[in-house]
Amino acid sequence: MRIALLSYRSKAHCGGQGVYVRYLSQGLVELGHEVEVFSGQPYPEDLDPRVRLTEVPSLDLYRDDDPFRTPHPRELRDRIDLLELATMWTAGFPEPRTFSLRAARLLAARTADFDVVHDNQCLGSGLLDIAARLPLVATVHHPITRDRAVDLAATPWRRKLFVRRWYGFLGMQQRVARQIPDLITVSSSSAGDIAADFGVAPEQLRTVPLGVDTDLFRPRETPRVPGRIVAVASADKPLKGIAHLLNAVARLRHTREVELRLVARLEPNGPTEKLIAELGLADIVTPVSGMSDEQLAELLASAEIACIPSMYEGFSLPAVEAMASGTPLVASRAGALPEVVGDCARLVAPGDVSALTGTLGELLGDPAQRERLSAAGRARALDLFSWPAVAAQTVAVYDQAIARHRDNHQEAPC
Repeated sequence: MRIALLSYRSKAHCGGQGVYVRYLSQGLVELGHEVEVFSGQPYPEDLDPRVRLTEVPSLDLYRDDDPFRTPHPRELRDRIDLLELATMWTAGFPEPRTFSLRAARLLAARTADFDVVHDNQCLGSGLLDIAARLPLVATVHHPITRDRAVDLAATPWRRKLFVRRWYGFLGMQQRVARQIPDLITVSSSSAGDIAADFGVAPEQLRTVPLGVDTDLFRPRETPRVPGRIVAVASADKPLKGIAHLLNAVARLRHTREVELRLVARLEPNGPTEKLIAELGLADIVTPVSGMSDEQLAELLASAEIACIPSMYEGFSLPAVEAMASGTPLVASRAGALPEVVGDCARLVAPGDVSALTGTLGELLGDPAQRERLSAAGRARALDLFSWPAVAAQTVAVYDQAIARHRDNHQEAPC
């Protein structure tokens, strides 16, 4: 099968999208399929060498070293570039729409090269043009409506209009999702949320969980660092609950030795950096970013506890990576987290700092409980979450989409 895999940003640690693209494409080629990734910036850096990369250049308005930049007029090539710039200037986020339009333009000239197109969370209007020519599958990890709700709740009233404008692409995503018959999501919790928030029919959705490299993320022979907690957040946003964890650590340090390694790219002088300073945690909280998969695996395996304090998760790959590493897990009872971790983690109410503080303290002081959770988490990761299984289940959805497209586009009899 010849597969075009679309992702509007695909660097492995710009969020779960990049991890998904890297490992799904690898799993697909392992099964004998041909995969070509079409990606906007930031481009993936570590695709399997058997996977072809086609770059889909944007204006790259949100690059790490120059976010919300103003491009030189010579950079503007066409109407899509003008749309991208105008949307940013009016406080919107243009990438899902503009990437989809560019991908549709590229694929219009290459219809004969592919059997199926798979979109990764873009849900831009250009997908409808692609669907008219080729079988189309789209993955929706979770509805971004949940991100918007949490961000609005945490935003001062004077900035709420800007937050609503930033999430203006959601209306497009809802309209497009309703017109794609074959949607993949990563948990039954996400499936219910997508059906409710996006108005798609339940029969459009197939649940295929994410996977983890259990050879890389594994327990190590070296002793774990006493009192070390690791938290992984793909974004420095209220949705990830980092502020609640920092407040819990500030309380916890009064009763025991503790340190927090926070794997996240923090905004310079942003709310998380300010909170670390306000709570006097700079000596025991170490933010780290830009880690390789190998470094992240080593870090997770070095901790006594991993923590996922999110207010909502559609799946949570960091939770699965922690379980695969045999690292005892404390997580919020939110979104898909209870479904993902089963009985292999301690769950607390999202946003409850007192409960989080108590549970972390109890687990740090109970080696027997940590050992039980470690063994159970590792076993669950091995049994349920592997990328070869994910790839095989995804191919079954491709087959369904190809058959549907063929039936819908058969020529009428003479």
